[in-house]
Amino acid sequence: MLSMLVLTHTALAQYTNVINSNRPGLSESPYSIGTRVYQLETSLFYRETNKYPTFYRPQSYGVDFLLRSSFLNEKLEFNINLAYQNEEVGFQNIFNSSYQKTGISKLIIAAKYLVFEKKYEDKSKEIRSWVARNSFDWKRLIPSVAIYAGANTGIPDNIYKTNSFSPKVGVLLQNDLSDNFNIITNIFYDRIGTELPELSYIITATYSYKPRWSVFFENQTMFDKYQYQSNIGTGIAFLFNRNLQLNSSFRLLADGKSSGFYSSLGASYRLDRHVDKVLNEDKKSKSIKNKGFFGKKGFLDNLTNKFKNLFRKKGKRVSTKKSSLKKETIQSINNNNNNNNNSATNKENLEEKSLRVKPIRRRISPSKIKEEKDKTKKGFFNILKTRKKDEKQDSEKNTKELEKEIKNLEKEVKKDKKKLKRERKKEEAEKKKKEKASKKRKEKSEVDDDDNDDENDLN
Repeated sequence: MLSMLVLTHTALAQYTNVINSNRPGLSESPYSIGTRVYQLETSLFYRETNKYPTFYRPQSYGVDFLLRSSFLNEKLEFNINLAYQNEEVGFQNIFNSSYQKTGISKLIIAAKYLVFEKKYEDKSKEIRSWVARNSFDWKRLIPSVAIYAGANTGIPDNIYKTNSFSPKVGVLLQNDLSDNFNIITNIFYDRIGTELPELSYIITATYSYKPRWSVFFENQTMFDKYQYQSNIGTGIAFLFNRNLQLNSSFRLLADGKSSGFYSSLGASYRLDRHVDKVLNEDKKSKSIKNKGFFGKKGFLDNLTNKFKNLFRKKGKRVSTKKSSLKKETIQSINNNNNNNNNSATNKENLEEKSLRVKPIRRRISPSKIKEEKDKTKKGFFNILKTRKKDEKQDSEKNTKELEKEIKNLEKEVKKDKKKLKRERKKEEAEKKKKEKASKKRKEKSEVDDDDNDDENDLN
């Protein structure tokens, strides 16, 4: 059972960001998967045992499905467990005979509810003492508890031909001994009211040794009137992504008359539609208090203020509208203020000064220029026409401005091209001058050498 595959410290919440799967183990976690989450856990299994003296089931294989969901409450989960298998049934007395059977081996509809959730302190934030930060929290020995109730439904075409309806109850416990290690204990009482009621327990230890890998060890024992069955198993799981887990397991089977093994390979996938409910209790309480009939900002209080405002001056009138803008703005300014020392003084200044200041009005003598009146007819349809005209004029202006800018850019580009041509011509002329000067120097040096040779010959 690898319910806390990765990030086991998030298990205290019903909903986890990473898939919370019960596979490949047989035990079940007390925690729910969260509301509006739909999870399917499947596995392919193969079981083989040695022969009984008279009646035996040597081989069986099939598919196991577990569908989980929660939609009423975070602590309540509903699940359906169905197995479809092919089994060989044999009889050994004087003659040996065997035959194959296929069908549904189990169909259990159940629900579980988290009664008690144990919360632990985060010791990683303890800075004062290394011993306190690394010591074992003895409160972790107290488990989280859930109640399990289900029913074995009688199907006419099932493999064991048990058409009776029988209830199943249990208690689910979980101890998170550390962030990476937990122990789950399940106690079940199955097939209640039938001829063969069964009492069983499962103990599973899960350890996450890497962020995506975990391993488990499990022991299951079942008792009835005639015999007991036990198995010891181990397995591994890999978290492919936050909504998909791959797993496998192997276990040894034993009872009073036979022994064998059981292996499985499966995957768990969830469809996550979870939405967190955020409740602001402070705002709710304030809104309830302000809704008084006779209190502040009540109905009668607003009526009296409106009546008194008729006989008051404009500067002394009281507002009757419900508004918390002033308080909220003052709080936001104080929260965002970096100068913590001056926060008190700033608050006093803000409360003294009103946020909205009345503007000063001054009369200006009218200008002698007469405004030209619009001769267009006014009306509802004419307003729409004027708007369309304005939009057309704006679009024409924008196109004209763009054309002007494009023309200016073209002129600048032409000027740049002319400058480049001029510079290239200058460079070519300078190169030609240098080449001519170098040729002249070479010719002079050659003439001087010839003259010197002639003088030497004469001597």
